Amino acid sequence: MFDNLSGRLTGVIKQLRGQARLTDENIQDALRDVRMALLEADVALPVVRDFIAHVKARALGRDVIGSLTPGQALVQVVYEELAALMGTTQEGLNLTTTPPAIILMAGLQGAGKTTTCGKLARLLKEQKKKVLLVSCDVYRPAAIEQLRQLGAALEVDCFDAASDQPLAIAQAALTHAKTRHYDVLIVDTAGRLAIDAAMMTEIKALHALLNPIETLFVVDAMQGQDAVNTAKAFNDALPLTGVVLTKLDGDARGGAALSVRQVTGKPIKFAGVSEKPTGLEPFYPDRMAQRILGMGDVLSLIEDTQRQVDHEETARLTKKLKSGKGFDLEDFKAQLQQMQKMGGLSALMDKLPGNLAQAAQGKQVDDKALHRVEGIINSMTPAERRNPALLKASRKRRIAAGAGVQVQEINRLLTQFEQMQKMMKTFSKGGMGKMMRGMKGMLPGM
Repeated sequence: MFDNLSGRLTGVIKQLRGQARLTDENIQDALRDVRMALLEADVALPVVRDFIAHVKARALGRDVIGSLTPGQALVQVVYEELAALMGTTQEGLNLTTTPPAIILMAGLQGAGKTTTCGKLARLLKEQKKKVLLVSCDVYRPAAIEQLRQLGAALEVDCFDAASDQPLAIAQAALTHAKTRHYDVLIVDTAGRLAIDAAMMTEIKALHALLNPIETLFVVDAMQGQDAVNTAKAFNDALPLTGVVLTKLDGDARGGAALSVRQVTGKPIKFAGVSEKPTGLEPFYPDRMAQRILGMGDVLSLIEDTQRQVDHEETARLTKKLKSGKGFDLEDFKAQLQQMQKMGGLSALMDKLPGNLAQAAQGKQVDDKALHRVEGIINSMTPAERRNPALLKASRKRRIAAGAGVQVQEINRLLTQFEQMQKMMKTFSKGGMGKMMRGMKGMLPGM
């Protein structure tokens, strides 16, 4: 989402190379480009004006100390102001109340409220909370059924209401949550294609009835300038406690992420980064600022690894690595499955610092290729997976037919696997530098 903005800001930094210090003249030129980059990213004009004024006031006359270049000095200021613009620190949910803690979800239709309810329930379930979902959206066809199916898939309880009145549904769900000793009640509300008086009246009535400890505004990050107007309307109508940005994995310009915090004055608590049930992450303003400036988000990548990776499987593979032998196609498939759990190659590349991500420049990142490779390996017999040397022409044709691919793809996979085997042998001998150089372009999908 932030590729274009990141590219523009990187270009601004390069223009300051060779300058001895930050002056009014070179700051003016650089900030003109920063202003254009932010406006092109669909950041609200008042937000851009305030941001540029803060950066200029802090950067003007700043000496270039130590080994810093003027570009790096400006980056430091821009980074700090970007993080401040989005909230400076990560703020989680406040659930310190007599159970059940009620979370009310608000936003326009299509923003991703229902899906976010499911994702949030999964996160809370991981924290050992007993969660109940309920939908008060009696207008959108299948809205209640959608939440019910999400709950079933995530093994989270969903309240079935015998009513078509939102307030009656909410009251019944609250009573049920109290009598069954649930820790958290997540309430999905109705949205409209645009803000209207009836919607606002209904959600204010729901808020008055439930008195939620958290009222989260769910906003589509692809809305751009429209997100600002929507956020302001909801903030005026409800005592919001936080914001959830959805669809940050989209290809929009990302202005909502930089505008909504400034407009509402409420922290961005979560970000939707994929459609998968695991695609909801705590929002860290400093990490997002790093990603926008091409510094990557290595901390989030590490946390994803710790949360998603099968540590027993990793320990088994590590043992094979240390022995320097026995790495077969079953292990290769297991590694691909671990990568898919973390969101695939595109999610991995998105969180790498710019200089590492550039190693893949000129190569297409295709997550579908990971699924094709897994299909190819699944079409092999156990003996063929353990010993790829068995794969002669007739076997390759059979596997290609079973996986629905061309024989050339089988050959490409075997070449990649042989390279991976060599890399593993190098790793087992301590050749880390050689291994990293050898990885370039090795994984399927690149």
